[in-house]
Amino acid sequence: MKGRPPHRGSGAKRGPGGFAPRAGTGPRTSAKEAAQRAARNRGEDAGERSPWDDSAAIEAAPRPKRPPRAAAPKADAPRTGAKAAVARAPRAEAPPPAAGPTRREQRAAASATLASGVQTLTVAPDEAGMRIDRFLGARFPQLPFTRVQSIVRKGELRVDGKRAKPNDRLEPGSSVRVPPLKLEQPTDRPRSAAKVEGDAEFLRSLILYEDADMMILNKPFGLAVQGGSGTVRHVDGLLEALTGPDGQRPRLVHRLDKDTAGCLIVAKTRLAAATLAKSFRSRAARKIYWALVAGVPRTRQGRVSTYLVKDEPTDADARMRVAKHGDEGASHALTYYATVDQAAQKLAWLSLKPVTGRTHQLRAHAAHIGHPIVGDPKYFDVENWELPGGIQNRLHLLARRIVIPHPRTGQPVDISAPLPPHMAQSWNLLGFDAARYDPIVEAPEA
Repeated sequence: MKGRPPHRGSGAKRGPGGFAPRAGTGPRTSAKEAAQRAARNRGEDAGERSPWDDSAAIEAAPRPKRPPRAAAPKADAPRTGAKAAVARAPRAEAPPPAAGPTRREQRAAASATLASGVQTLTVAPDEAGMRIDRFLGARFPQLPFTRVQSIVRKGELRVDGKRAKPNDRLEPGSSVRVPPLKLEQPTDRPRSAAKVEGDAEFLRSLILYEDADMMILNKPFGLAVQGGSGTVRHVDGLLEALTGPDGQRPRLVHRLDKDTAGCLIVAKTRLAAATLAKSFRSRAARKIYWALVAGVPRTRQGRVSTYLVKDEPTDADARMRVAKHGDEGASHALTYYATVDQAAQKLAWLSLKPVTGRTHQLRAHAAHIGHPIVGDPKYFDVENWELPGGIQNRLHLLARRIVIPHPRTGQPVDISAPLPPHMAQSWNLLGFDAARYDPIVEAPEA
């Protein structure tokens, strides 16, 4: 058996601990000597202190005093002192959040921003489902509705980066890019209290139905629903007088032509407006119109189904004409009609039920079947026709009745409007009984 190899440096003399001293390789400076030399250079008396001994420096540095830890109180021991006072003191309630700007202030700020440059608006949850043109009109009431439609039509308005159409519906959280516009600066002169009260009193005199969520107005002949070129007085502007203390302003849900009288629904809250607008889109709302037309239809009850398109796409109030399916800008329009009564085969009282809601739909459809509405300046084109004596040359069209689910309860609200003065006069002259049974109620809904 071989023995263990000799230990390296076994011939060398071992030092304390059994380790062999390292062979000298020349003069070396120990760490202790280096520390002492550095101390002498600093003018200190290093003495024989070890360079690794930092006790002197530690003692010289002030130690932070740690507060004595209090003994944990026993579960059944009563608390005393400051801690007890804190424990007994009721927890301070958080301060109420600062009141935000009112809706009127928000609209004013939005109008100011719109005048200054491009901005991006975010669709609120209660604005979901609104048409893009209605959304812009609600956010910027200073902007005429005709201008709103022009902006959308020209592609200046973008929704989530895409070009929008006037009848596009908005989704909550969508981003709406609004281009910079030059608006007329609002006057700083406040409206007189008498003017505001007068407008409010006038609107109250038109109310056919009202609750906390909505109201139905009896819009008179000749009063525009919204502003436009040369239109100063309109329902949308008058509604400003009914703004509540919280800035909630009643808002339009649908429209009627300026010369069409009758039922006009107004929402009192934004949520009610969105719900009612959905009822119109889903055709859950039922509408009946009365009209006095030239001649008597051969078919006493019938259906008119056409496509309608504007003669002038850039004109918001342009005349509508019958088009073909597939024509640019053409929309399908469906109307049911019934003859309620007639006078000497020259005039007829028609009851109309529109299924769709196109611009000038009833007026265009009545003219299309050869029986235009009396007093219609756009669509009445019967040659050699004269008004019977005593009948005024005003549009004889009334939004007679509307049935719509209530925005909160869902129960049907059924309201009828009386004949406007010029139509009541004609009904009296022709011997028509406004209380007569209306056969249009039996017409289909689609």
